[in-house]
Amino acid sequence: MPAISMFYGITITMYREVGLKHHRPHFHARYGDYEASYYFDGTVEDGELPPPQHKRVVKWVKKHQAELEKNWELLVNKSKAIYIDPLK
Repeated sequence: MPAISMFYGITITMYREVGLKHHRPHFHARYGDYEASYYFDGTVEDGELPPPQHKRVVKWVKKHQAELEKNWELLVNKSKAIYIDPLK
């Protein structure tokens, strides 16, 4: 699954999930053995990250909501997602 951003050891991915359990726009965040699915408002749909990494993901989401929404639209229309700047 292609990464759309990477920062502080966190990898953010987003992909099309036709017919699977997720119906709302979301993305996946991985850090080591941890993984969580997030909605575009920063709430966790499933899984967990350690608290410091969770805070970083939420901060990143707040800065990039429009880009996340655009990526979701691209994926729904069977296009490739674009890379989003990392948290600095």
